[in-house]
Amino acid sequence: MEERIAALNREGKSGTAYNYRYALHSFRRFRDGEDVMLDSITPALMKAYETWLHARGLSPNSVSFYFRILRAVYNHAVDQEVIDSRNPFRKVYTGIGKTVKRALPLSAIRRIRELDLTARPELTFARDMFMMSFYLRGMSFVYMCFLRKSDLRNGHLTYRRRKTSQLLTIAWKKEMQEILDRYPETGSDFLLPIIRSRGVNERCVYRNAAYAINRKLKTIAELVGIDFPLTMYVARHSWASGARSIGIPLGVISEGMGHDSESTNRIYLASLDTSVVDNANSLIIDSL
Repeated sequence: MEERIAALNREGKSGTAYNYRYALHSFRRFRDGEDVMLDSITPALMKAYETWLHARGLSPNSVSFYFRILRAVYNHAVDQEVIDSRNPFRKVYTGIGKTVKRALPLSAIRRIRELDLTARPELTFARDMFMMSFYLRGMSFVYMCFLRKSDLRNGHLTYRRRKTSQLLTIAWKKEMQEILDRYPETGSDFLLPIIRSRGVNERCVYRNAAYAINRKLKTIAELVGIDFPLTMYVARHSWASGARSIGIPLGVISEGMGHDSESTNRIYLASLDTSVVDNANSLIIDSL
């Protein structure tokens, strides 16, 4: 696993390398720090690890996350002819189950936007990033972090979703600029005030920022009377839900969010004119 992590870092896949490192730390704790040979990776050992993970309160999807990484490393060793495959993961769960999608109505988004934080200024940045995600058609926080100033040109923001390789263009609205104007210019090449300096571990800054923002969003949820954990990802689902509530067609919503699969896009064959999606986003923001 150390070898695979080093290779991923050399290939510039630092996010994947981080996940591998995280999985390795978990497996090491299970083993009490004792290494294990590849030919000792058996169905019985993996079942014992699964039981250990469940005993620590991990969800099925989290457990599957660790096993899929272990399996990938094991399969790499098989491909390299280091070991013959014995399919040691056949008795443990490696699927991805559906998770509960939480979305807020537009009225709740409005309460978040209008919440008076004069007495709690430490919550302002978290609220601003949540609203920016919503304004940007539910853009995931990781994409927000790595937007560059050069991505904003002539009143439009352009970025590429790594998951689908789809290039998305979003009209830059005054609500977005108002948030940006609240923060002083930094020496960073990034557009939003998340990664503020050059020469830092950008992935580390992103992860720390996500953790801090989500923690503060939980406090904001309490202040506005939301009875489930508020996270940055809720902004994405809320944009889609809000769009449906005001009659935006499913195809327009899918295009706006960058979906690119038959199940989510309903075989939406032709890309919509950008102005159609921009008009839909304007309707949603103006509905707040």
